[in-house]
Amino acid sequence: MAKQNRNNRKSLKNLYWFYALIILALCALYYFQDSSQIKIVDWTTFEQGAAKGDVDKIVVFSESGTAEGYLTEQGEKNPKYEFQNPMGITDAKKIKATIPSTDKIQDKIDQWNVALAAEGKPEIKVSYEKGSDLMKIFWYFGPILLIFGFMYFMSRRMGGGSGGGGIFNVGKSKALVFDKNNKTNVTFKDVAGLAEAKVEIEEIVEFLKNPQRYTELGAKIPRGALLVGPPGTGKTLLAKAVAGEANVPFFSMSGSDFVEMFVGVGAARVRDLFKQAKEKAPCIIFIDEIDAVGRARGKNPNMGSNDERENTLNAMLTEMDGFQSNSGVICLAATNRADMLDKALLRPGRFDRQIYVDLPELTDRIEIFNVHLRNIKVNSKLDVEQLARQTQGFSGADIANVCNEAALIAARNNKAEVDWDDFMGAIDRIVGGLEKKSRIITDDEKKSIATHEAGHATIGWLTQYGNPLLKVTIVPRGRALGAAWYAPEGRQIMPTQALLDEMCGLLGGRAAEEVFLGEVGTGASNDLERCTKIARALVVVYGMSDKLPNLNYSDSTGQDMGFTKPYSEETAKIIDDEVMRIINEQYERAKSILRQYAAQHNKIRDLLVEREVIFHDDVEEILGKRQWKSRTDEIMEINKKDEEKRAKEAEENDVNELDSLFDKKVRPKKAPEKSDNEDDPGTPPPFTKE
Repeated sequence: MAKQNRNNRKSLKNLYWFYALIILALCALYYFQDSSQIKIVDWTTFEQGAAKGDVDKIVVFSESGTAEGYLTEQGEKNPKYEFQNPMGITDAKKIKATIPSTDKIQDKIDQWNVALAAEGKPEIKVSYEKGSDLMKIFWYFGPILLIFGFMYFMSRRMGGGSGGGGIFNVGKSKALVFDKNNKTNVTFKDVAGLAEAKVEIEEIVEFLKNPQRYTELGAKIPRGALLVGPPGTGKTLLAKAVAGEANVPFFSMSGSDFVEMFVGVGAARVRDLFKQAKEKAPCIIFIDEIDAVGRARGKNPNMGSNDERENTLNAMLTEMDGFQSNSGVICLAATNRADMLDKALLRPGRFDRQIYVDLPELTDRIEIFNVHLRNIKVNSKLDVEQLARQTQGFSGADIANVCNEAALIAARNNKAEVDWDDFMGAIDRIVGGLEKKSRIITDDEKKSIATHEAGHATIGWLTQYGNPLLKVTIVPRGRALGAAWYAPEGRQIMPTQALLDEMCGLLGGRAAEEVFLGEVGTGASNDLERCTKIARALVVVYGMSDKLPNLNYSDSTGQDMGFTKPYSEETAKIIDDEVMRIINEQYERAKSILRQYAAQHNKIRDLLVEREVIFHDDVEEILGKRQWKSRTDEIMEINKKDEEKRAKEAEENDVNELDSLFDKKVRPKKAPEKSDNEDDPGTPPPFTKE
């Protein structure tokens, strides 16, 4: 630290010398320019020139006791004044002298005017000023001072306000350093869910705390770990927990911090970052949103800024695993665009591990809710598990937003605690948007919307892979006039029938309009868009078509720019025909189901028109219990069985330990057989203690 302070003082001293040289040069220029326009003479020469008519105007400065005379053309030609003008300045030339007395100068000027009038020459004009040369100096140096002020302001901006050096410090790293004296308050206890990711991250922290435990066996500490996952899943939160748990320096920096308006700044900041890290090793470097500088090279050869980004990436590759070793420096990085990163950045030796941080499952969401509900006054009857079921597909950030919105809604309604209705309103607000109370809907439109949404609900309930229904509403929210809310199953593998059932459910609204109203409206545009994408993916991506089986025409690597199609025009026509066939089959299937369950559909529609919002239990009462279990229920049953199994094993282990202890302490030992040897001491006592 002392060495770094000395280096900073040395660079600052050099900077001050540079500024001093600039100021001296400008001062010399000022005096050089000033001597070429104003000739300082004695009073006798000034008086003689004025009497001869070399001066047509005199300015008397009463405070400084000087006078300046503006020369005529005759005076400028007088060799007595010896003017030199090497810079080509064409301003008026003057002579300047110190006057004997400011009180008698007017008498002298009157005498000169009388003499000049006698010779037929024009009189000398005179004016008096109280100012001094300081004002002139200000006018000369004012712009220079403004320039220096602007330069200082820009240097502070470009230097990021990081202190000392300004513009010359622009290549320094902007990383935030967390150490023993400056820790974050986030720990692994604040990170709910993410069990697998926490295990790997905690192991990295353990590497730094107890390296001998691993190095004694010949193991090497991993060079880096890349956190990959959708936005809001807790990647940066995990890094904050590492900063709070690790007892080593933690450097935090964003990928965009390496990007600057100057060429070469990104590479310089990378080198400076790793230089500081090596001085404080062992330590951790965390780069958030690394895709800002780690994108694959050579993708945009025509872009001028691409070279600068590639130079930054090259410097990062060299520093992470180049000729020089970085022992004791572990790199953490986070991104949600791992497919865009350069392959050289992802190889072992730079990022040895890729930790995928996925959307939380049901049990993870329960833990996340419990974390965010610590500081919120909630109703004691609030069912957190049911809340987690209602937020299928939500990330950790979404759940935090739900808790905050629920508290805001409760406070807006002057409640003493947050209850279930507040959380439901928060979920509706986040997913669907703000309720449009001012939108006026006629009875015919209301019936049409209810028919459409009842169609979705009916098809989703009666198909095997339909998502579990949460509620159906015809209250306008955002841009939607109505909505059916489901809890997505989040399946890891989607069978063909699951995709077909999803398409059938999406087409259920349009099919209900045609079956029960005799005409279709424009409200199904989003449903048709999603349905078409699924059907096209069935044919082009998943190879589930009868005419084009086991073929994939997509490019998962992102290398193809998409300028040409990877199939012929004949194949393109087959793809279009297959997409049309699949959609039409599911549309006819949806209409067939709705005709079969027309009475139940109409009950749901009428109930929607009456209440505007109906829930899972209302639909279950009309359509009966679902024939198939949801994946969430299956997972909960598996988790429950696992917990019962673990509890049973723990109980058996406790019993075995008690039996073992009993055997050692109190259980009677078998008496040895009687020996014929007279020297045998005989049978020991029946009970012994070791």
